[in-house]
Amino acid sequence: MKLFSALYDWTLRWAEHKLAPRMLAVITFAESVFFPIPPDVLLAPMVLAKPEKAWSLATLTTVSSIVGGAVGYLLGYWMFEPWIQPLITEFGYQERFDTAMEWFATWGVWVVFIAGFSPIPYKLFTVSAGFLQMAFLPFMLASAIGRGLRFFLVAGLIQWGGTAMEKKLRQWVDVLGWGVVAAIVIAYLILR
Repeated sequence: MKLFSALYDWTLRWAEHKLAPRMLAVITFAESVFFPIPPDVLLAPMVLAKPEKAWSLATLTTVSSIVGGAVGYLLGYWMFEPWIQPLITEFGYQERFDTAMEWFATWGVWVVFIAGFSPIPYKLFTVSAGFLQMAFLPFMLASAIGRGLRFFLVAGLIQWGGTAMEKKLRQWVDVLGWGVVAAIVIAYLILR
């Protein structure tokens, strides 16, 4: 079934739209606060569509993520108890949040850098940092370095790979897509 090929083609076409950079900024900002889909899924096809804009798109993504991270921090700082904590519990994120709190106790500011760079949900750490009243400047610095490294790495790799990478990705996109779906289902079955 070629579901992911069609989605991939649609994303590449949409990535060339004049409003795509604005949408990238909005999605990136939202992902740093609450949105579940990482901005890489839009950044990569946008760089494929316009490789000459790789660095400006990586910069836009990084800045949007840092601003979103600051908003997540402030939400955790001011509104954790009355609004955020009940939502974490209701959406089933309490165990993940508790893990984030343990990591903060163990690793401090380094956990923000790791969450910013890795596929770990960055949003949990922005809110946690605010709730724990972590020093704001180290939080912002770790966020900027972690997120910047991640998005510039993605943009650079996609730009470097160019059309050859696009052809390989097109060839394997359905296998990769279904592999991710299978991994999610297996993880769900194991962790439930």
